[in-house]
Amino acid sequence: MSTTLAKKETLQRKWYIVDAAGKPLGRTAVTVANLLRGKHKVDFTPNVDCGDYVIVINTDKAILTGKKLEQKHYYRVSGWIGGLKDTKARDMMEKRSDYAMELAIKGMLPKNTIGRNALTRVHLYKGAEHPHAAQKPEAWTL
Repeated sequence: MSTTLAKKETLQRKWYIVDAAGKPLGRTAVTVANLLRGKHKVDFTPNVDCGDYVIVINTDKAILTGKKLEQKHYYRVSGWIGGLKDTKARDMMEKRSDYAMELAIKGMLPKNTIGRNALTRVHLYKGAEHPHAAQKPEAWTL
């Protein structure tokens, strides 16, 4: 019995479109992270970047379940003393919902060059419009 391993030279990357409207932010991020890694493919190899391109639309219509809108905080640090900034999830989803989705996806990817390269293949849009019609993306249902 032999094992088939993916090779970088023979990869065929496809384009997928994921609609986040009315779906939980975290579940959408899990689906997108798996598509970016290539875990849905039969010849998935953990040490080869074999993922696809993903377009996420309607990130402003993604939902947060429970009390996350009020209790979840996003933190960032300026590097200066006392430079800790925090933003509530409600404000983040109103102003920068695409960035909130990007942070969720980034946390689910590996922390190495494969994860950093995979994050460059995701395209996030607040509305339903996107400029990638020429790539003929396939719809991916959650």
